[in-house]
Amino acid sequence: MGLLRAGETCWRTAPTGRVRVLIDGEDYFRVLRDALQLATRSIHILGWSFDPRARLAPSEVGSPDLGQTLIDLAVAKPDLDVRLLVWRSALPISATQSGFPHRARRWFKGTPVRFELDPTVPLGACHHQKIVVIDDALAFVGSADFAADRWDRQAHLDHDPLRSGPGGLEAGPRHEVMAVTDGQAAAALGDLFRERWRNAIGAIDDVAAPQVDRWPPNLAASFVDGVCAVARTAPAWRSRTAVREIAELTLEAIASAEKLIYIENQYFTWPLAVEALAARLAEPDGPEVVLICTEKSPSYFDRITMDRARSIALWRLKSSDVFGRFHALAPFTAGGRAIVAHAKVMAIDDRLLRISSANLNNRSHGFDTECELAIEVEGEADKAAVAAVRDQLAAHWIGKTPEDLAELHRITGSLGQALWALDTGARLRSLEAKRLGLVGEFIAEFHIGDPDNVADSWRPHRRRQEMLVQARDLRAKLGRQPD
Repeated sequence: MGLLRAGETCWRTAPTGRVRVLIDGEDYFRVLRDALQLATRSIHILGWSFDPRARLAPSEVGSPDLGQTLIDLAVAKPDLDVRLLVWRSALPISATQSGFPHRARRWFKGTPVRFELDPTVPLGACHHQKIVVIDDALAFVGSADFAADRWDRQAHLDHDPLRSGPGGLEAGPRHEVMAVTDGQAAAALGDLFRERWRNAIGAIDDVAAPQVDRWPPNLAASFVDGVCAVARTAPAWRSRTAVREIAELTLEAIASAEKLIYIENQYFTWPLAVEALAARLAEPDGPEVVLICTEKSPSYFDRITMDRARSIALWRLKSSDVFGRFHALAPFTAGGRAIVAHAKVMAIDDRLLRISSANLNNRSHGFDTECELAIEVEGEADKAAVAAVRDQLAAHWIGKTPEDLAELHRITGSLGQALWALDTGARLRSLEAKRLGLVGEFIAEFHIGDPDNVADSWRPHRRRQEMLVQARDLRAKLGRQPD
């Protein structure tokens, strides 16, 4: 039985349609711009944040921003249903986004575009899904929001005038990963949008199964075979039960790895993932683990909460790494500027690839809403495709070709060693646990700011006790597994 099982490790499964992995904002926004023009029935967007001034093609002078693009399409195509549902963020968070998404309500007022803010989460939680669905026939899912600082290219230059936002300030280098897919997975994401809309706003018509092709011309697919799945996180709240499919898939994926676990994530604090990885690192023949994570969080709150908890996680894994198979790395530009690694990716060997909105922290596995696309393959051609995507991701950090990295990986038997040999620590630097004072230890121990569920959201002591029990139970379960 495979890892992707509907009702357990994911919501729905389907034969993989076409899937393309889009690395960084330049690729994503370019493909999205082309895809939006193909829409005839609906454009439905879910987001954590939204700034209508975000530019899809900053290199083109006079190119309209996303907000104007959506308005123009809705006006030109009267039958086109354009809706956006974005988390109604807390005002301190909105202040860091120039008042968006709240200000966007005025932006779309009097236009055919329906823009709504979604407050239907527990106090302190957020809607973190990032999804675009076109005609229920094409969908994008992954890490990237529509904010003014999300665009960057794979070169991650030290300074890039194309990263300049509406106010003229240049944003820093940033890494995002999205997946675009068609077929049944796209239709499922359309259903997810309508479910969210009904919960937050009210009635919305269901649609018949799409019979149209909305795949952008000249876009080659990364995958065309295997099993494709949509997995979610949602909190238990009011009349709705908890959904923890992403958590279940994460733990099963780690347990199943044979040779390599490759991770890109903004945060790395979830104790159960740490315990699962520690158990694998302690095995004499366990997999190599390569983690790419931002040197330090961009926000002050996350630096005092997530980064401190990450230090405990790194210490735990480096202590367990008796065979030298754990590589925790922070990415930098060629000139030494830290890159915000905002992507949420996991690749298991050459057979499973996950493109997600979920961070590796507590809240993404039980407190916030999340969504991901997972692809599991068996055939040699598709395994080569998974390896190619992983190698492209890993190689782009150090400015090398995927082919050069893959060859050295083959020779050394270690992706981490190949990265070090090709980069010599210039752009990927070792990510170390930091010494914590008493306050830092308290924050990390009780995971302040990182609830696991609604019941512990304002009870740090209860959170700590529950996590200790969960970690103990997981260690016992892993201990019963055969070598």
